[in-house]
Amino acid sequence: MPYGGAAALVPPSGAARSMSGRGPRIRPEVAPRRSVTSRAVPDVHAAYASPAGNVDTGAPVTTGHPGALPDRPETVRPVDVALLGRLAGAELNPRTAGAGPGPLLDGAAGPHTVTGVTLRAGSVRPGDLFAALPGARAHGADFAAQAIAAGAAAVLTDPAGADRAEIRHSRLPVLVHPDPREVLGPVSAAVYGEPTARLRVLGVTGTSGKTTVGHLLEAGLAAAGRASGLLGTVRTRVRVPGHEPRALPSAFTTPEAPDLQALFAVMVEAGVTDVAMEVSSHALALGRVGGTRFAAGAFTNLSQDHLDFHPTMSDYFEAKARLFVGGGAGVEPARHGVVCIDDEWGRQLAVRRPDAVTVSSAGDGTHASWTVRDLAAHPDGTQTFTAIGPGGLAQPVTLALPGRYNVANALVALACLDADGIPPQVTAEGFAQLSVPGRMQRVDAGQPWLAVVDYAHKPAAVVALLDALRAQVRPHARVLTVLGCGGDRDTGKRSLMGAAAAIRSDLLVITDDNPRSENPAAIRAAMLEGAVHEPARGDVIEIGDRRSAIVYAVRSARPGDAVVIAGKGHETGQEVHGVKYPFDDADELVAAIRAAS
Repeated sequence: MPYGGAAALVPPSGAARSMSGRGPRIRPEVAPRRSVTSRAVPDVHAAYASPAGNVDTGAPVTTGHPGALPDRPETVRPVDVALLGRLAGAELNPRTAGAGPGPLLDGAAGPHTVTGVTLRAGSVRPGDLFAALPGARAHGADFAAQAIAAGAAAVLTDPAGADRAEIRHSRLPVLVHPDPREVLGPVSAAVYGEPTARLRVLGVTGTSGKTTVGHLLEAGLAAAGRASGLLGTVRTRVRVPGHEPRALPSAFTTPEAPDLQALFAVMVEAGVTDVAMEVSSHALALGRVGGTRFAAGAFTNLSQDHLDFHPTMSDYFEAKARLFVGGGAGVEPARHGVVCIDDEWGRQLAVRRPDAVTVSSAGDGTHASWTVRDLAAHPDGTQTFTAIGPGGLAQPVTLALPGRYNVANALVALACLDADGIPPQVTAEGFAQLSVPGRMQRVDAGQPWLAVVDYAHKPAAVVALLDALRAQVRPHARVLTVLGCGGDRDTGKRSLMGAAAAIRSDLLVITDDNPRSENPAAIRAAMLEGAVHEPARGDVIEIGDRRSAIVYAVRSARPGDAVVIAGKGHETGQEVHGVKYPFDDADELVAAIRAAS
């Protein structure tokens, strides 16, 4: 079962805002909030640079049901290991301890070739290049025996890996590079035939908005009749005109380099011409998109997140900037740049990429290539505006996605697709009916109030979400929020999220998200610490069990109110100590509404 916990009411301060009366009370006998200490957050590098790259993934990414995408191309061609070594600037190790003083590679035996790449020993197929990367907890070379037994034909590793007995005593060709992760992307691209040379790849990076922009790009591509691929947090899928969509589940926002290049090759085989993909800061810092040729790169915004991985906001920004200016890990700058300059980070990036197309939804006279006028929000949650583009172009746009930030997302997508050769009027047609799973997703079960599920899981996203919802309800209606924070992630944002939600909610129910390895009560306590000290806050309640928290908010709602379940969005599970229990916020919200009616 999902984690449960005590429920406690934190009474509002004397200056508390109450738009239609104070929120509901919990009976005094309910246990008060406990005081607990938080466990140490695990080293996030262990998850992203673990024994064989990602210990949590294990087996190849497959679905096994009809219509599913394969995780590798059906057609493969052998690639010479020596050629890969020259491409990567890696030394082809000529000896092993077990082979004695003679050369490892016997010229009479012919060239040594590979037909695939993986960094997970458990996913090796015969003929694969096994990338044995150093990790925080172990070295991938420690699993070389498993990879060799499965049919690995060669190994890519660092000097420490090459010195492991499992590799020294093998007779496989070994490519040795000081930083194998830096060259893994280009090597993977070469093995799979440089698939992005035959695709127009549109990459989207930023703290918030990547998923929405990715879906907007896909919608615009579909409106133009393009065969498209989508890679992102919610889903990976292919949509080819005249065929049913084919999909894979998404494990990461951006897959590891071998999986990514294999998927690109699968998309080429499926007839895809254009790909919309989310590009995370981890992917840019760790070289997952190395070897990918981006036709366009788009930047949405930057705010606090992932500071468990990036030591500073500047480091976080520099990782994002690689998509536009390059800078290591095999990442090449996108051919075209589209940058939203509604925040200072975007303005800095525009200076560093002076040929970038700029976008602003601020409506404050900011000079940009694309701006907005005549913005109107409608009671049904839709928005209309006119996008003003280069040369005085004026394109009317209708969005089914509420919130000012979604206007910025739409402008970014419009500018990106314009760079891809799709007329704005065609793009706008694709935008009109789009909804995105777990992003301002409306839930209608016959209730007389607005119900929304959203992925907001960082301070700026919580602010944008709740401001947008406040604009959707009548002046005396209330906003009721259910929110938690994930474990084993940036701890510094928890109090900030609690404060942001408390200020903007008439009732805030603090609950569990994905505790992962942490004590969930400690996570809630950190959120409460930020919430209770806000003098202008509404009522704040702690209910650890997420299902109970949703039920409480639903039972507290009155006609005209807005109830938002935030933090998990599209996710269909709750992760607790390594186990993922089924849990879907939208389904739980519907069930709670029906039970209360």
